[in-house]
Amino acid sequence: MDASLASLIDDLKNNGRFDDVLIMTFSEFGRRVSQNASNGTDHGTASSMFLIGGGIKTPGLYNNIPDLDDLDDGDLKYSVDFKQVYATVLDNWLQADSRQILGSKYEHLPVL
Repeated sequence: MDASLASLIDDLKNNGRFDDVLIMTFSEFGRRVSQNASNGTDHGTASSMFLIGGGIKTPGLYNNIPDLDDLDDGDLKYSVDFKQVYATVLDNWLQADSRQILGSKYEHLPVL
């Protein structure tokens, strides 16, 4: 994914289109902190999302680093709901109505 995104970003920048594109990555599930019986990890909460593009107003991290000593029934606690990111992208980038799509109003992040 890293090499593919780097190549895409280079192409967008070389063609003067980086400001016109917003790339959003999202994993539909997080992972639990503890190993399971097969030495893997089960599905959990608190996954990562990335927004990449020339239109990003305030780059940076928007979630606190999870506290591995303060879990919610074995799951990481998150402070930014992914629906806040969706609402921000829908309203501020796609000029769509996030309330109609998400069924509720969510606070926007100052990223777009």
